[in-house]
Amino acid sequence: MSDLTVAPHERGVLRLFTLDMRPEEAKFLREPGAADQVLGVDGLDPSQIDIFPVSDLEELGLYGYMTEGCGVSADQLDRNALASVDGWVMVLRSAAFNGHPATLNPDPRLRLIGLFTEEATNWIGGIIETESAKPFSAPQTVTAGDTPRRVGSAILALVALLVIGGILWLIL
Repeated sequence: MSDLTVAPHERGVLRLFTLDMRPEEAKFLREPGAADQVLGVDGLDPSQIDIFPVSDLEELGLYGYMTEGCGVSADQLDRNALASVDGWVMVLRSAAFNGHPATLNPDPRLRLIGLFTEEATNWIGGIIETESAKPFSAPQTVTAGDTPRRVGSAILALVALLVIGGILWLIL
């Protein structure tokens, strides 16, 4: 499988391209469907494609953008090679393909710098061994009967009837 082949349901992969074109042409690639044309595929999600001049990154640089902004681990990157990149670049995330397979046929003005993977979250956790994590370890509450509630309600109803009866006796 080549770096220009997108597997079905690919996730967490970034493809970094340099753009050998005038700034006006590179800016135009931000328009919906324009990146599809230069990459030779259809149906890309433009919100998953970043196109910008490296100079916009200032002190952060392309290396910092890839590590801090995109979550690519430092061991995948060559700091010197990324520092030598200037002009416009395109970052194409695998989410742009919406889970569909594709084979990229990029325009000759696009050059693939590399294929990188985002660091995934490790959801594996250890066993929790505290006493409070054990089943049925919470204190058991004893449910009180509802007898006192019925007695209180009966007394309240009796008082209400006496008040209403007293008011009716005074009126009549």
